[in-house]
Amino acid sequence: MSRNEPGAVHRNRNCSLCMALFAWIKKAGGNRMMKVYQGKSVLNGIAIGKICLYKRDQQQVVRCKVQDIEGEIRRFQEAKETAISQLGALYEKAVKEVGETNAAIFEIHQMMLEDEDYLESIENIIRTQGVNAEYAVGTTSDNFAAMFAAMDDDYMKERSADVWDISERVLAVLSGTDKGVVMTKEPVILVADDLAPSETVQLDKENILSFVTVHGSLNSHTAILARTMSIPALVGTELPLDAGIDGKIGAVDGNQGCIYIDPDEETLESLRKKQAEEQEKKELLLTLKGKESITLDGQRVLTYANIGNSKDLAMVIQNGGEGIGLFRSEFLYLESETYPTEEEQFKVYKTVAETMAGKRVIIRTLDIGADKQADYFQLAKEENPAMGLRAIRICLTRPEVFKTQLRALFRASAYGKLAVMYPMITSVQEVRKIKEIVEEVKQELTRENLAYGEVEQGIMIETPAAAVISDLLAKEVDFFSIGTNDLTQYLLAVDRQNEALDAFYDAHHIAVLRMIYHTVQNAHRENIWCGICGELGADTKLTKLFLAMGIDELSVSPGRILPLRKIIRETNVEEEREKLLANWL
Repeated sequence: MSRNEPGAVHRNRNCSLCMALFAWIKKAGGNRMMKVYQGKSVLNGIAIGKICLYKRDQQQVVRCKVQDIEGEIRRFQEAKETAISQLGALYEKAVKEVGETNAAIFEIHQMMLEDEDYLESIENIIRTQGVNAEYAVGTTSDNFAAMFAAMDDDYMKERSADVWDISERVLAVLSGTDKGVVMTKEPVILVADDLAPSETVQLDKENILSFVTVHGSLNSHTAILARTMSIPALVGTELPLDAGIDGKIGAVDGNQGCIYIDPDEETLESLRKKQAEEQEKKELLLTLKGKESITLDGQRVLTYANIGNSKDLAMVIQNGGEGIGLFRSEFLYLESETYPTEEEQFKVYKTVAETMAGKRVIIRTLDIGADKQADYFQLAKEENPAMGLRAIRICLTRPEVFKTQLRALFRASAYGKLAVMYPMITSVQEVRKIKEIVEEVKQELTRENLAYGEVEQGIMIETPAAAVISDLLAKEVDFFSIGTNDLTQYLLAVDRQNEALDAFYDAHHIAVLRMIYHTVQNAHRENIWCGICGELGADTKLTKLFLAMGIDELSVSPGRILPLRKIIRETNVEEEREKLLANWL
């Protein structure tokens, strides 16, 4: 097991560290008072260690008049190119550590440094005010960050931190200083006001037990990277950032979402015990790798993985995934500056199919739109993008783009067990139109003597319309995969990215659960299988209920596969079905 998994950080060293801390606390006696601060947990797990207070060395910008305007602009441009080069190196480092999908933020930062509005603002300030590049960058950063922060959309608000991050990087180049990187020679709990993505990926994970920030959201890039890096972390934690906590002993409980400063003897002993129990559970889970997910009464449930690119395949294999339940092909489009070609897509799909060696690989056709935008698609601004031109609607209105992807997918099917899944379906007519286009593609490939295999075709059930008419849709396809994220959002009329509505977003709502059960029943009546690929599939509170419903497949992030398999193998569904359905539905 990786030392970076939550609850397993520095296992051997941490035990001796805890013993030393325990002795220190006992010796210190009543000289300290334990304090507890609540935050939002990014990742479960427990970390115990010395606190390292990180205060970013923000660049001090001074306004100076310059005589050589063009020379100052060249100075800025050179600094910008250096910053872009640094971000490229960070991207390569992040790809190795956290995968291509999560490393994409650094490509986004590179693109932001090429943004015309951003560059024009800086150069205009230098020219019109005759000032130094540092002042122009700092002023532009403040203006753009404030503009993003004032937006209603939560995703766009997060871009405020990105503007600040790229600007600080340029300022660091201009001033000849290193952009802040946390350096430590011993295992620590890092406490900060916030951490930019570039700072997070540069953390020396060998010496970071956990990080706790005062600001930051659960949807930020930093939180996403923390989950991938498997470091217990808290965001939105109201604790004082002063020298009073630096160097003190801390204990982060990601399960309860809190940090203890100077934990007392009883608290520390309790946390050490939980940490040991979590470690034992993880080691036991590893014994399930390679075993089938079959209930005590013989019900087989496929445990598949959700991934965003071929770099994630190692994690699938490492965690004993029985297949890929959701390959998010849109990242091929989001990471490109123009439409990926048939050959580019074919190589990626072929690699995934070959690597999974005969196990089913379900690739979702592009799901661009809403919060996933690619400029070259030139999509019009929409008042309600979550319900706008996205996913299959783009494919059906731009058949040339759709056919390019389908050709690549079907060609790759000759190298493994590949299935295709279509998102955001609302009608039988859409499915039939898709099937017509698929037949055209197959005929083209046949005429060109290009091989392709048997390809299962399924749809995502993520709109209430699709769930309601799932009896009709089941006659048209080979399988269903329920996308619980959007299904919950649309069914409850709650924007899942709006933090202000967290109290109203109830994924356990009986309406959501009944929709899932209704969909499973309709699938089975037509003898097709039905799985779940949304976040709810990893919710272990519902695993037994999903088994009782007859769910055939659960597709989750790779690290959640073995905990699910454990529950499946310990459950007798037949004995509990009636009770479970009655209690929940």
